[in-house]
Amino acid sequence: MKTIIKNCKIFNSDKDIIYIADGKFSEAFAENEADEVIDAKGNTVFPGLVDMHVHLREPGYEYRETIATGTAAAARGGFTAVCSMPNTLPVCDNAAVVSGILKKAAEAGNCRVYPIGAATKDIEDTELAEIGLMKEAGIVAVSDDGKPIPTAGMMRKVLEYASDFDIPVLNHCEEKSLGTGAMNEGEVSTSIGIRGCSTAAEDIMISRDIILAEYLNVPVHICHVSTLGGVRMIREAKARGVKVTAETCPHYFTLTDKACENYDTNFKMHPPLRTEEHRLAIIEGIKDGTIDCIVTDHAPHHQDEKEVEFSHANNGIVGLESSFALSYTYLVKTGIISIEKLMDLMCYNPSNILKLGRGGMAVGDDADLTIMDLDHEFTFEKDKMLTKGRNTPFDGWKLYGETQLTIMGGKKTYEKLC
Repeated sequence: MKTIIKNCKIFNSDKDIIYIADGKFSEAFAENEADEVIDAKGNTVFPGLVDMHVHLREPGYEYRETIATGTAAAARGGFTAVCSMPNTLPVCDNAAVVSGILKKAAEAGNCRVYPIGAATKDIEDTELAEIGLMKEAGIVAVSDDGKPIPTAGMMRKVLEYASDFDIPVLNHCEEKSLGTGAMNEGEVSTSIGIRGCSTAAEDIMISRDIILAEYLNVPVHICHVSTLGGVRMIREAKARGVKVTAETCPHYFTLTDKACENYDTNFKMHPPLRTEEHRLAIIEGIKDGTIDCIVTDHAPHHQDEKEVEFSHANNGIVGLESSFALSYTYLVKTGIISIEKLMDLMCYNPSNILKLGRGGMAVGDDADLTIMDLDHEFTFEKDKMLTKGRNTPFDGWKLYGETQLTIMGGKKTYEKLC
């Protein structure tokens, strides 16, 4: 199969045409040799995006999402690779579940899926999971997300054991005795009568993980950073040479806890939305390189799990189909970062941290790409999403950076171009 994409702007290139043959980027060939010629209509071609923190829900929670629907949503968002979190049913804590996820992903064919294995058996913090066997089966990291690894002793064991297999540990940082609230603890939570969750809950565990990583001289990755204190500690640790990396999500640089004033559960997530001071700190952390990656923490839920009282609603929002557009609109178009920096955050850095080898667009590289319309405003509409979840706080937002086409391994996985 040979494909030509013409009339395009290519990220970090002065060329305006792309050649694909047998699933790889190719040297030029004649147009009459192509099986398909695609007119990109002047839009921009980027390497396929990489999301290192996604909940695909399968196995066990297919009523929320399946690997097929989740990866279809990923393709619509411009992603050609996602990493699935292990809090499924059964938990992804053994090679059999890893193999099952990879089989389902291959059958769907929408996106490359890299499973993340549980750090402890059944995510219960009592016994190490089968990390070595899972690595052989295909995991790229370990994590107990969405539970933190609560004890320092177990975290030390996980860090040491995972480092033997050259894979990172991703931790949801939350000191549970302080993290029992339904939203950020502060003026808004007090005014609307919702129990709050202190920023100290996140900061205490970030500091613990940094201390352990520095003491052991092994890498640790901090999930979905949301606090000023967390950004500051990670920045200082990096300056000392600690092997710490970190991620955040679009909702932490576009929203604050004031969004919760109307008790809309689409704004309920964990970590919770913080105050403006923390939102600005996240932006500064993105700008200065303290934060390495933008991820979605894509967390689809059934409508019945969200349309309840705020304190009882499930935490989490969907994000695969809005992440690039939010990041481009609120970080690049505002002049906070460059488009090159955004691609570091949403492609190259996550690929490098997990050693995925994604993002190349040279001849012979896998033909993973996405075409984005950066020039025209569009309205994000939840009813057009491909994910099963409808739990988005961004319905009706005016954004830039709409996906026009996604290709993974030379195959179209999403197409809006006509």
